[in-house]
Amino acid sequence: MQNKITSLFNIKYPIVQAGMVWASGWRLASAASNAGILGLIGAGSMYPEVLREHIQKCKKATDKPFGVNVPLLYPNIDKVMDIIIAEGVKIVFTSAGNPKTWTSHLQSHGITVVHVVSSVKFALKAQEAGVDAVVAEGFEAGGHNGRDETTTLTLTPMVKEQISVPLIAAGGIATGEGMLATMVLGADGVQIGSRFVASEEASSHINFKQKVVDAKEGDTQLTLKELAPVRLIKNKFFEDIQSLYAKGTTKEELVELLGRARAKKGMFEGDLEEGELEIGQISGLIHDILPVSKIVENLISEFDSAKKNVADL
Repeated sequence: MQNKITSLFNIKYPIVQAGMVWASGWRLASAASNAGILGLIGAGSMYPEVLREHIQKCKKATDKPFGVNVPLLYPNIDKVMDIIIAEGVKIVFTSAGNPKTWTSHLQSHGITVVHVVSSVKFALKAQEAGVDAVVAEGFEAGGHNGRDETTTLTLTPMVKEQISVPLIAAGGIATGEGMLATMVLGADGVQIGSRFVASEEASSHINFKQKVVDAKEGDTQLTLKELAPVRLIKNKFFEDIQSLYAKGTTKEELVELLGRARAKKGMFEGDLEEGELEIGQISGLIHDILPVSKIVENLISEFDSAKKNVADL
C-alpha cells in the first residue's frame, strides 16, 4: 500500500499511531513501527531525560522508523528538541503551538516535520511554515482539541482543498472502514489514537484501558474550553466541572479544580473518579484490549474488505 505517506515515512501502511500523553511510551511506539505503521513516542507527559530514555529503548526495540510527538507548549521545549536531535530521531510531530518556531531548525538536522491542526486556517499556517505534512484532527478526537468543533468528515476535505503537502486525517478513526472513508475524502493516511490506548503495549493504566473498552456512545464530551478544550470520559471529575459551569464558574475556579497531574492520575495511575480520562468518541466502537500487531492486522483487513464492498456498489 504505497502512497505519499508511506514514502514520506518509509513505512508499509499509511497509518500513524498517535503520540498520546501517558499512553505512548517506547513499548507502544516500537510495537507500532514493527507492525508496519509509524509509531510515535508522546513527549507531552515526559520530562526531558525520561524522553531520552524512551527514545533509546525504542531504538533498541525496533529498526523501523519511529517519531516523537512534541506539544510546542512544553515548558522545557529547548532541551526536548536538543535531545531529539542528539538521539538521531528522524520524524517529529508538533502540536499546540506555532510551527514556524521549530520546523526549519528540525529540518536542518534532517528531521521530517509534521504539524497537527484543527482548522483550515492553521493547516495553511503550517504549510507556510514549511512542514512536510499536516495532520487534520476533527473534534471527535480524544484529548486536547480545536475550539471550532469541526468534525473529521468536514475538516478533511476542507483542508485537502487548500493545501498541497500530504494530509493525514485524525479524529474518530479506529477501524479500516474509517480509514478508507477519510482517504476517499482526500487524506493520504490516518493518525489513530484511541484504538491504540486499548492495546497491550500502551503505558496507560489497565483501569483506564478497561474504561475505554466499556465506553458507549455519549460517554465522552468536550469541555474546559476556557482553558484548553479537551474531550473526556464522563466521571466524577467531569461532573465536578459541570457543577462549576451550572453555578456560573470563573476561569480561576476551573484552574483550581483542575490542579496538577489530573491526566496522570486518571490515565497513568488508574483513578477513574478523580482523574482526567482523555479519549475519543470512537471509544464506543472499541471492544477489546489487543496487541498492537493484531490491531494493525485488523485495520488492514477491514480496509481491504471495505474497498471491495465499495467497489461492489
